[in-house]
Amino acid sequence: MSNKAKPFWETKTLDEMSQTEWESLCDGCGLCCLTKLQDDETDEVVYTSVVCPYSDVDTGQCKDYANRSVNVPTCVQLTLERVAEFDWLPDTCAYRMIYRGQGLADWHPLVSGSSKTMKQARVGLTAIPVVIDRSGINYEEFMIDKP
Repeated sequence: MSNKAKPFWETKTLDEMSQTEWESLCDGCGLCCLTKLQDDETDEVVYTSVVCPYSDVDTGQCKDYANRSVNVPTCVQLTLERVAEFDWLPDTCAYRMIYRGQGLADWHPLVSGSSKTMKQARVGLTAIPVVIDRSGINYEEFMIDKP
């Protein structure tokens, strides 16, 4: 029997996690930064391949994470209080997976110990062709299946 302690994401609920633990759950895929369209009648959410101009398409990270809500007022902050609304996030999102009691994927940096495994698993912005958001873009021309 091993004396090694289980990692926090296996022993704590989302509401028991510290802010640092919560933030570390984010794998940095950047898929939450894709522009999504919502049908006014059905509330269905459709993804586009258009990404926020603050997204680093090489890393999937936000170029100005600390100021993301100021730079992009429509940027949604993922909080415990809104976790039930996270259904618009990809199924691979760690917040959704932990919320559903699924644990983390093998490629998640917290599990693998490396951010390279996510890219090797072809997960995130680096795995799809993206278009940087700009004035006048027609989002409907860039609709994609949910990643």
